[in-house]
Amino acid sequence: MEALGRLFDIGVGWVPVDLNTSDGATGKLIDMSVADAITFAVVTGTGGADDLVLDLQQHTLYSGGTASDLDSGVSGTSDVARFHIKAETALDNDETWVKVDVTAGATASEVTVVGATYGAQQKLIVIEVNAAAMAAGYTHLSLNAAITTSTAQLAACLYIVHELRYQRKPTKLFNLLRPGAANA
Repeated sequence: MEALGRLFDIGVGWVPVDLNTSDGATGKLIDMSVADAITFAVVTGTGGADDLVLDLQQHTLYSGGTASDLDSGVSGTSDVARFHIKAETALDNDETWVKVDVTAGATASEVTVVGATYGAQQKLIVIEVNAAAMAAGYTHLSLNAAITTSTAQLAACLYIVHELRYQRKPTKLFNLLRPGAANA
């Protein structure tokens, strides 16, 4: 059996977008009822010295409903304590991962990639979240990017769900927005 469907499934957070032109990117929703964990993978081109803020949101429905920061309603929990990054002038797979601890006192749903440190580099950013970090009644997650800059910065985001609750052949995997619903 292939790894896709047995170990993981992949969804789209946002397709390549110029974060400057669109003033960020609003992530698509993904249902977490089919997996115990998710890895958000963001890749960006070089940008200016402005910080890139990645904000994790939780949602009660696939459409409409309530949205809030991932840390809402989870008492005493820092949902995102760290992220990992590879950065270089031109990413070419010889980089090593660097663990970045989220600053104490920062919003637990936000990851800030410091522009002064990484702005002139291409970046691969990974954020891992366990579905148990979601507050009661929330079923979906998304990752938004916020940036206000005068410098173009291309970025894309993939959602990699893993620890699948049900293993399937890739052609029989669940719809990641509404499991059990036919594709629209």
